[in-house]
Parts: sequence; structure tokens; C-alpha cells
Amino acid sequence: MQVITDLDHRSPLLAHGSVVTIGAYDGLHVGHRTIIERVVREAHERSRASVLVTFDRHPATLVRPEAAPCLLTDHEQKVDLLSKTGLDAVVMITFDEKQAAESPQQFVQRVLVDGLNVRKVIVGEDFCFGRDRTGSVALLREMGQSAGFDVDGVSLVQGHDEVTASSTHIRKLITEGGVEAANRYLGHTFELVGVVVHGDARGRTIGFPTANVEVPKANCLPGDGVYAGWYVRERADGSVVQYPTAINIGRRPTFYVDAPVSLVEAHVIDFEKYESAEPARDLYDEKARLRFVARLRGEQKFDGIDALKAQLQFDVANARDILGV
Repeated sequence: MQVITDLDHRSPLLAHGSVVTIGAYDGLHVGHRTIIERVVREAHERSRASVLVTFDRHPATLVRPEAAPCLLTDHEQKVDLLSKTGLDAVVMITFDEKQAAESPQQFVQRVLVDGLNVRKVIVGEDFCFGRDRTGSVALLREMGQSAGFDVDGVSLVQGHDEVTASSTHIRKLITEGGVEAANRYLGHTFELVGVVVHGDARGRTIGFPTANVEVPKANCLPGDGVYAGWYVRERADGSVVQYPTAINIGRRPTFYVDAPVSLVEAHVIDFEKYESAEPARDLYDEKARLRFVARLRGEQKFDGIDALKAQLQFDVANARDILGV
């Protein structure tokens, strides 16, 4: 899959035209995948390039930062997920003040017509674009008639509980702790990516050492609580392994009063068994990927260390059962 950042020099890939979809595509959920699959299929049938146009950041972070949503996927995660869809190319547009001020008509001419030699556009039926989101599917169809491309507005996909699959709904599920339902809408396991940093070593002193993962503030955090999941790690030789993990997100009320922010801590179950040659301290400063499978419980305040340790033992046992280890 090509990642195109310069539309001034048209790629040879586009010589026979393209089938294009456009959007933020945060999370790459089942609704997104339905559209992408159609783009790939129709492009293949017509010997054209399948192309997705997106942005280097969520447009809301610039045009309405006070209401910008937390992100389900960062830039790297999104590109990685898109690379597995069969698309020929992803156009990554820098979203800055100039881009935000571009009219829908200018966007269509510059990006779709001049840049991508578009022959067909496939988007969700509620798609909006351009300055102040004034562009619509109807406007795309009107411009397509004169510019020589077709437009399909695709009906939105309903989820397992009859709620439309949308990034907004998935964010709500995740921030409320509903990772299992969120995963069904995503069609893949929700993942947080961050750097392992030094903590206060309290987990090690009570027999449950954790990797403290510092996650960018823009990312969606699951609601405070304990989760069963996987710690995904890339080894020095490039191979990837995943370890069963109990993940805690919260403010640790047993030890602290009014902690300012929730922390992300991952206890790798039987770490020594899986990676005896790489002790826990070697995790520091590496990039960690945490995949959330199920919520075990909400955050609790315990009367003391013994009560906390008993609950942690129970949490680990539950995580083992859920993960099948």
C-alpha cells in the first residue's frame, strides 16, 4: 500500500483512474470496513486504483479543539490497519488552517480530480467535508456530473445491538469500560499504544509488578477498572509476541487520595515463564501495545494491602480464564 503525501505529482498508480473514499476513519470499525471493501472490489473490477483519503490528525483538533474527540487509533495504528485492507493507496493530507479553510469545491478539484484522477467516490450517506462541513453527498454528485465521476452514498452499518456503527458510539463504549461491545463494533481488539515509564514500584513490593504505560493524552482510555488483555511486544529481531495481561486503569484509591489522572498499569501474567531472558526492567522505554479483551471489574478502594492482594489474585485468575491461559 502506498502512502501518498504529495498530490502535486500524480502517482503512475492512478493512470487508469481511481475509486476513492474519504474520511477521518478513526478506529477503522466495521462500518468503515464495509465501505473500504466496496472500494477495493469495484476498483479491482475496473482495473483502477483503490484509494482512501484521510488526514494526519482529526480535523476537530483544529476547527473545534474544545470538543475534539479522543482517538481510537493514532496515526501509526491507523496506517497499520489500513495496510491490511487491500487498498492500493492512502492519501494522508496535512490538516492545517489552510486545509480547514478550503471550500468543498476546491477540495474536489484539487484532491479528487487533479490529484487522484477519480472515477468514482464511495462514502457514507451522511458524509460531510470542506470548510465548515458544507460539502455533502449531494454536492459530490452534482460536481461528479460535470467532472466525470460517479458517487455512491452507502447506508450506515447497524451493530449487534441495532446501534449504528460509528466512532462516536465506540468511544462512548470504551470510556465507559465496555470494551467487549466496542471490539464487536471495531471488528478487532481495541489497542492502546504508549511508552513504558518508571512508576513508584509499589506493584513489585506487593508481588504484582506492573509496566506503567504512558499513553498520549489524545487517545481514548477505557473507563477506570481492571481488564483482561494482551501485552504485545516487538522483540529485537522484529518478531512479535503477546503476553496474557491484567491491565489496571485508574487512580489507585487504596494508596492515593484525589490522584489527578488515571494511570495505565499492565501486569504480565507469568512474565518470567514467557520471557525469562528479558526481566521486567527491560520493558522500560519500549513501546507497549495493550489489547483490551474484557473488563473484569470497576476500580475499588480496599481497606489494606492484604485485601488488595487477595483481589489481585482473583483478578489474575479471572484474566487467565478469559484469555485461555
